[in-house]
Amino acid sequence: MNYKIVLAMLAFAANSVLCRLALAQNQIDPMSFSVLRVLSGVIVLSILFVITNYRLNQKLKLNWNIKHGFFLAVYVTAFSLAYVKIDAGVGALILFGTVQLTMVIYGLAHGERLNFKSGSGLLLAVIGIIVLLLPGASAPNLMYSLIMLISGLAWAAYSISGKGSAHPLVSTYSNFIIALPLVLIFSLFFIENIYISSQGIILAFISGGLASSGAYVLWYSILKYIDRITASTVQLSVPCLSIIGGSLFIGEMIGWRIIFSSILVLCGILLVIFSTAKTNSN
Repeated sequence: MNYKIVLAMLAFAANSVLCRLALAQNQIDPMSFSVLRVLSGVIVLSILFVITNYRLNQKLKLNWNIKHGFFLAVYVTAFSLAYVKIDAGVGALILFGTVQLTMVIYGLAHGERLNFKSGSGLLLAVIGIIVLLLPGASAPNLMYSLIMLISGLAWAAYSISGKGSAHPLVSTYSNFIIALPLVLIFSLFFIENIYISSQGIILAFISGGLASSGAYVLWYSILKYIDRITASTVQLSVPCLSIIGGSLFIGEMIGWRIIFSSILVLCGILLVIFSTAKTNSN
């Protein structure tokens, strides 16, 4: 299970880096990136769906849920719009910080509890996020930060709804199909700002076809076996990974404070994971 979590988090971080790389270098506009990201996801998931049907020698039925598709469409659209002005790591921090708080509050409201070790890990992870945001770094653009916050709320809702997914591939494929026309409708409000290059198309297709579609199937399969608090906390590793990716591939600044806060977050996540694993084994 732990290696699946690692793969999913790496894919989530890759989405931040790929999107920011495409937009920072003006390779594509955010709405075109969103449309191509979802479209490529539909294409890849269609192939996986056909292969799965063939291997199982049965016909799986798609699970249409407008609400889940809407959450996905809002997340993808707001995600791209926010990255026009926000660095990869900072955007991931706002996104998954929002996700974490939303999912923890929802989990506690629905009967989930923190033990000492998992509570300590969560607190340590939050302290790491606070250290990262302390005065000294340039503050992100407020409007685009709010847009990323909306993306985080939508992803939290999408993750919470995925907890009850009976078949991750069927659910994810259905959600992507529903999200595609919604994202296309959203893009009509920005039709005057469309610009696309071949490199932008490639980055969007890598994001949607590899880092999104397959990773979301994997994430839905993981959500069946972990509680909401653990699910929210492990996602705090994504900002750290995105910061590293932004520095390596986009040239965004990284300093000792960022490294220190990343260590705090990752140590906190490890505490939560091992605490949950021990609880499940008892």
